[in-house]
Amino acid sequence: MDNCFCVDSLSPNSSHELGEYLYIKLKDIFMENRPIIFLCIGTDRATGDSLGPLIGYKLKNIERKNIYIYGSLEYPVHSINLSEVLNKIKSNFTHPFIIGVDASLGNVQNIGKVFVEDSPLHPGLALDKDLPEVGEMNIKGVVNISGNLDFMMLQNTRLFVVMSLADCISNAISYFISKTLSNNTLISFD
Repeated sequence: MDNCFCVDSLSPNSSHELGEYLYIKLKDIFMENRPIIFLCIGTDRATGDSLGPLIGYKLKNIERKNIYIYGSLEYPVHSINLSEVLNKIKSNFTHPFIIGVDASLGNVQNIGKVFVEDSPLHPGLALDKDLPEVGEMNIKGVVNISGNLDFMMLQNTRLFVVMSLADCISNAISYFISKTLSNNTLISFD
């Protein structure tokens, strides 16, 4: 797929590769002064579904201009409040570029991998939830295998896998923010 990027969260340069990819894909959107919103979805009540809130938690103290993080351990965005949060974003921002960030279930060989697609995120698919699609781009971390008992898979996911994915993705977003802001300050508008 042309619009899909994949990296293994355990490979040594995964955060850098993912951060560079995000920079290439999002720098023009940032230069257009469009708000960029990372919407981290999930809950800390199931290990496998805590990827989004962990990423938001890790990014909560990063200084950023016109780049916003929604969803954290303290204020998670999940199936119950997702529509409300999306409405809040739409009422507070003009033409935001939203990137949905969420855990995913997949094939055994994809566990621990991060996938980025130029398409909306469809949260809740693993549990057959009918939730609104999110954003124009999505970042998914495969936390466990998909099967007949997806709820049990999310409940019985290794924390190591989730933390490795959270470290990779949060470090990549941090890298993207730092590079975007440092390159933006070097540009002269004379």
